[in-house]
Amino acid sequence: MAHRAVLLGGRVVEGVARPVGQVVFVFPGQGSQWAGMGLELWESSPVFAGWMDRCANALRPWLELRDALHDERVEVVQPALWAVMVSLAELWRSFGVQPDAVVGHSQGEIAAAVVAGALSLEDGARVVASRSRVIADRLSGLGAMAMVSLPEERVRGLLDERLSVAALNGPTSVVVSGDPEAIDELLEKVPGKRIAVDYASHSAQVESVRDEVLEALDGITPREPGIPFHSTVDGATTLDAEYWYRNLRQTVRFAPVVESLGEAVFVEVSPHPVLVPDLTA
Repeated sequence: MAHRAVLLGGRVVEGVARPVGQVVFVFPGQGSQWAGMGLELWESSPVFAGWMDRCANALRPWLELRDALHDERVEVVQPALWAVMVSLAELWRSFGVQPDAVVGHSQGEIAAAVVAGALSLEDGARVVASRSRVIADRLSGLGAMAMVSLPEERVRGLLDERLSVAALNGPTSVVVSGDPEAIDELLEKVPGKRIAVDYASHSAQVESVRDEVLEALDGITPREPGIPFHSTVDGATTLDAEYWYRNLRQTVRFAPVVESLGEAVFVEVSPHPVLVPDLTA
């Protein structure tokens, strides 16, 4: 199987083990979820179960995690994904795969920050649960997002004030966000498809909820990470309330950050792979 490999600890096995570069854990944003994700593993893996229990306790002021694993509402699915990703990262670690760095995409940065030690588990739960409730209450139903298969420069040349570049995922993989009608008009001109959300993260629409996000996250206490945290927002390392607003508002610069990490081994930590095609592009 020439095109398959197994990662054991810090080595890739392809018939014969060979040393590899740094291992980078990658945490995607919304989109990797599925109904019932993690439930079987919660019952079968003591390590995963222990961390899911800890995440459930941290999230209890906002939701019941086990119930949330069947729910697709944004205020539920984002915290559920956060818990699954944090717990999967610890499962990887229990098998000897230790990350040398972490990268998060959009709300995946919240899980990345917890795994890196830049946020406590309790603060991570507060960021993901409180912020997703603001999105549900104030932004849901007002926006749309789409994946466009063109280079960034061409995409930007097609946008008006109703649309923003939400994410740079790869050389010809750009997410656009904003007014639903403007998204439909764009997709009549370019190769792409809608993303299954009804809000416009990483667009100008987010500016209307800035004060609410900052109020909800007031008192978040960032910590010095034990593992390098590579921001896909603006390179900042102080992950306070203002940072988590910018994480929701600004363009996700995933592709430039991945490129800067060079020949690393990227491990997508998620219930379903969504960034692997961009990582291998």
